[in-house]
Amino acid sequence: MMNSVNWISDLPLLATAAESEYAPFVLAGVLLSLVIIYLASKLGGELSRMMDLPPVLGELVGGVVVGASALHLLVFPDSGAFASESMVMTTLQFIGNLTPEAVTSIFASQSEAISILAELGVIVLLFEIGLESDLRELQKVGYQAAIVAVVGVTVPFAAGTAGLMFLFYVPVIPAVFAGAALTATSIGITSKVLSELGYLKSKEGQIIVGAAVIDDVLGIIVLAVVASLAKTGEVDVFNVIYLIVSATVFLLGSIFLGNFFNKSFVVVADKLQTRGKLVIPAFIFAFFMAFLANAIHLEAILGAFAAGLVLDETDKRKELDQQVIPIADILVPIFFVTVGAKVDLGVLNPIAPENREGLIIAVFLIVVAILGKLVTGWSVFGQPGINRLAIGYGMIPRGEVGLVFAGIGEASGVLGKPLQAAIIIMVILTTFLAPPLLRQAFKEPSSEVAEPVDAG
Repeated sequence: MMNSVNWISDLPLLATAAESEYAPFVLAGVLLSLVIIYLASKLGGELSRMMDLPPVLGELVGGVVVGASALHLLVFPDSGAFASESMVMTTLQFIGNLTPEAVTSIFASQSEAISILAELGVIVLLFEIGLESDLRELQKVGYQAAIVAVVGVTVPFAAGTAGLMFLFYVPVIPAVFAGAALTATSIGITSKVLSELGYLKSKEGQIIVGAAVIDDVLGIIVLAVVASLAKTGEVDVFNVIYLIVSATVFLLGSIFLGNFFNKSFVVVADKLQTRGKLVIPAFIFAFFMAFLANAIHLEAILGAFAAGLVLDETDKRKELDQQVIPIADILVPIFFVTVGAKVDLGVLNPIAPENREGLIIAVFLIVVAILGKLVTGWSVFGQPGINRLAIGYGMIPRGEVGLVFAGIGEASGVLGKPLQAAIIIMVILTTFLAPPLLRQAFKEPSSEVAEPVDAG
């Protein structure tokens, strides 16, 4: 009996010894994976830019190419892949003459490290989005943008969730998550097209951008709620109410308290003399807010987004924006490429009969995604002659925010492969369609449509 106890107690030491023995290979796997991720993001981003599409779309497609759908250079065990399917692991096995058991252990550790970096990437992304969401600009378009945003969140969420549950018999939690993924609007993509057309400061442009920002705020609250529901695995009405209230109070409370915090932040930043005197305190605040959100059973990204909104109000905003960009350039592509790499588009292959339902779901999500935002143009009132079609088209692209939903849904294990792939297809198509549709809408003659305004 004593020998048995001794043998059991030695197990952690043996595991630690094995892990330390493989540590150089885990590091090598992480480094090689990062090389693949950055090559995919850069090549994809540049190709997208050449085609006048958002670079983030190229990063996603680059991830699809190097991931489970095509080259298998970057695959993950939580997506059902084995170490033998990873080209990175095959390379390490060849170089180090490793046993299959060793490769499996290395594969798990390397994948976990990349996943953590991807999670840091999405936290930085939401912090950056918060910094770019100017609360003062929102006040200028006021209630019109708020109405557009509420309609743009409510209609696709309700239609998508109900349709998945009653037409396709999808369980409640995955249906709610997929419905939530339909709520987002990419402010980056829309504002870029509006700026190019010279309509960014027009009445339509202000309503679209204001509504997109409010959309993001509402979308992040919805995401915090559904992601928390995913952890419990059941829909408890009191829990849902608690999550909605706590997420709203957390966000509004952060903004309110931010008025007092801003001055202290600027004073501290001015007194610091070493490198990173502005960006390091900013990230301390962002990560602490992310931790607080996580501690009260919300998503960490809600805290990061709130931190961005708060620091957006400081006098150091422009300088901070510039310093955050290089950090985002390093970490955010890991998230987007990883999301793409985990998608297996093979589950939507129409040749296989079992895939056809997934394809039909993808078509359904695309239709709801487009129509659910198109109706927002007709929710504007008191504005005769306004270009309602342009407002609707401007709200269509899901972009990076839609990918955040897909990534977190996959990581939480809520979304099955067909549903996740369907959401990714929806994000890609809406992001592709929106720029040409928006350009076309502003070319259409309309009485009293706002004249283009120089956005430069």
